[in-house]
Amino acid sequence: MRKIVKQVLGIDVAQKELVVSLGGMYDDWTPEVHASGTFGNNKKGFSALIKWVNKLTVDTMPVRFVMEATGVYHESLAYFLEEKGYEVSIVLPNKISNYFRTLEVKTITDNTAAQGIARFGLERKLDQWKRPKSVFRSLKQLTRERDQLIDQRTMAKNQLHAEQAEAFPNPDSMSRANARIRFLSKQIAEIMKEIAALVKQDPQINNSIDIICTIPGVGRLTAATVLAETNGFDLIRNKRQLTSYAGLDVREKQSGTSVNWKPRISKKGNRHLRKSMHMPSLAAIRHETKFKAVFARLVSKHGIKMKATVAVQRKLLEMIYTIHKTNTPYKKDYLQPKQYETNVL
Repeated sequence: MRKIVKQVLGIDVAQKELVVSLGGMYDDWTPEVHASGTFGNNKKGFSALIKWVNKLTVDTMPVRFVMEATGVYHESLAYFLEEKGYEVSIVLPNKISNYFRTLEVKTITDNTAAQGIARFGLERKLDQWKRPKSVFRSLKQLTRERDQLIDQRTMAKNQLHAEQAEAFPNPDSMSRANARIRFLSKQIAEIMKEIAALVKQDPQINNSIDIICTIPGVGRLTAATVLAETNGFDLIRNKRQLTSYAGLDVREKQSGTSVNWKPRISKKGNRHLRKSMHMPSLAAIRHETKFKAVFARLVSKHGIKMKATVAVQRKLLEMIYTIHKTNTPYKKDYLQPKQYETNVL
């Protein structure tokens, strides 16, 4: 008789519900998914989920709960399970999607997604999820709020410009637009002060940001944003995984002579992380000789400035990761143009 040697619950997380699949790995190394269910994404649903799992699993063996890092909807469940002492693994979405392509699944639903996550957890050795520092959570909230306010202020400025360009501008409309701009600018300044205060409260993070800022073009806000969006690179194991998580990885498809897609970035990743690298890349190209040379060389190769800029964005992000992990300031001879060119668009 076969014995179960590993138990995993795969969880597909949505805003209001959790679609789950329970699977086991047997002693002949055969993975099987043998139960599925749907629960509310709230405390009542979490409790019902635990009761359901306890009824269907072997008491003498722990169950690992595996889920994707899907925005913020998975966080409440992760904290709940961690507080109860369960084994929890949170996996980057690109890992799950890459694994899912290897399965013979023609129809993708919430249920098949949960089954795929369960099989992934059964076949892989996953790290135990650790609750991120509260400072990273607060920084993420503040940096994202700032981005929203920046977008709103830009919209207000555009509306003011359009009003001023009219033949007969409305003074009251312009007054209200200016008032909105001043109000949003005041809130943005307040958020920047809160971010600075948060960073100073944690000497380790403050020191890490100081070292990251030795990279040309990278300021304290960018460093804080990258650390916040990656929880201090907690789930990141290498540079390739990082660029994929940010959506800066290159996708291309070639098959015979009929299919030949141009290489392009996937954009299937954390858009906040990707957005945070745009202005630093422009500053690095403008002020750092090596980045300027790489940019010029790539533009002369294919003539597309945006592709060259994206390549610099990716390199800057990789350098932030390396410098944070090694705790070593930036060195001008770190960037090797010839070696770098083999990894760009």
